[in-house]
Amino acid sequence: MKSIHLGKLFNLQMDILPVAFLGTLFLWAGLSAAAFYGVKSPLGESILLGFVAVFLHWVSVLLHHFGHLIAAQMTGYSMSGIQFGMFGILARDFYPDNEPNLPPSIHIRRALGGPIVSGLLSVIFSCFFPSGLGTGTSSACSPCLKIYLLFTLQVFFRLSFNDGSTILENLRRK
Repeated sequence: MKSIHLGKLFNLQMDILPVAFLGTLFLWAGLSAAAFYGVKSPLGESILLGFVAVFLHWVSVLLHHFGHLIAAQMTGYSMSGIQFGMFGILARDFYPDNEPNLPPSIHIRRALGGPIVSGLLSVIFSCFFPSGLGTGTSSACSPCLKIYLLFTLQVFFRLSFNDGSTILENLRRK
């Protein structure tokens, strides 16, 4: 699938796959329905809460990948871009095509950057919204906190496309 070029941000090429628009709509509908049926918010408020949660989702995806960017820059082998829309609601990093063969420790350090930032954001977010994992007035905060936790904990699971896969694969190579 051909991606749409969005331009550059912090010298990173930003691209989006068209399926991200569909994924965003489904996510918005699902989170709005969760607020309406689960939290019993009024319909208009549920739609707004779903929108806020989707916005926070994409911000958290971007911040997660900026964590990879920071870690990559610290290794001396930086990223070249981010493509939004993997599976409709995720993103992936790109590195230069001419990058040399790197030792496993470099790959591990770059892969840990995103989960570390997501973990820090989980802690910060839970301090500002301590009931973010519950329901009620913080229902828009709950999906965001859960996303940060998911982006942090995924490092322990090998799914062939995630940070955990990169880390485990390179730990075996060491």
